[in-house]
Amino acid sequence: MIAVVESDELVVAVAQHAPVPGDVAENARRAAAAVADAAGADLLLFPLLSLTGYDLRRLAERASWATPDDPRLDVVREASRAHGVTTVVGAAWSAPDGRRLLASVALLPDGGVEVAGKQYLSRAERDLFEPGEPAPPLDVRGWRVALAVCFDAAAPEHALEMARRGADVYAVSALYTDGQERRLDVHPAARAMDHRMYALVANLAGAGPGWRSCGGSGVWHPDGRRLVEAGTGPRVVTARLARAELERLRAADAVAGYRG
Repeated sequence: MIAVVESDELVVAVAQHAPVPGDVAENARRAAAAVADAAGADLLLFPLLSLTGYDLRRLAERASWATPDDPRLDVVREASRAHGVTTVVGAAWSAPDGRRLLASVALLPDGGVEVAGKQYLSRAERDLFEPGEPAPPLDVRGWRVALAVCFDAAAPEHALEMARRGADVYAVSALYTDGQERRLDVHPAARAMDHRMYALVANLAGAGPGWRSCGGSGVWHPDGRRLVEAGTGPRVVTARLARAELERLRAADAVAGYRG
C-alpha cells in the first residue's frame, strides 16, 4: 500500500459560475477551461447544478441528466488529469443503481469519480431526486475534503458527521439568492469555526426562474473569518490553505477540553 503524504498546504479554487441553461456539453467545456485557467490549484469547486443551471423544469429532459460514463464529461476528466486538479461539478446524476441524485460530482486526476448527493432536499426537489447518503470525504493531497450540496450546509448535523469522518475542508456547492447574503456568510463561517475545518462555498452566478444569485462565493478560515470573496458576477477565486492553522486551532481546543 502506498502511504498518503499529507501536504502542508492545499490550493483551492472556487468558481462562481453562470451555466448555459440546460447545455451539459457546453457547461462541461467551460468547466474544463476553468480547470486549465486554475492550473496550480489542487481542488476546483463549482456550484449547485453547474452543468445545467438551476431550473428544475429542464430536468424533464433526459439530456439534462449526467451518468458515470457520460462522454460529455470527458473534457473535464481530461483537464483534471492533465492539470492534477480534483474538479467538483454540480449535476443531476443518474446513478447505475437507478438512484437520481442532486449531486456534487468529483472528477479525480486519476480518472476516478466520487459522488455526494444532497441529503436535505426542498419540496420541489423531492419530486425529482432522492436524498443522498453521507459520503466519505475525498482525499486531495492528504487533505480530507467533505462535499455538501446547498441546504446540507444549513443543517449542523451534516457538518458534524463530516467532522466525525475527519474532514479538513467542507466544500459546499450552492445557490444562495438575493436576500440570503447573511445566510451565505453565517453557514460556512459557523461550520468552519465549530469543527475547525476550512469551508468553501461555490454559489451560482446570474439568474434563473424565480431567483437571482447574491454572489458571495468564497473561502472561510477555521476560526470563522472569510478569506476571499468573489463579488456578484462570474469569477474564480483562489486561496492557499495551511495545515498549520488547522493544527493550531485544534490543539487549542484539545487543551481546553473541547476535542477528544
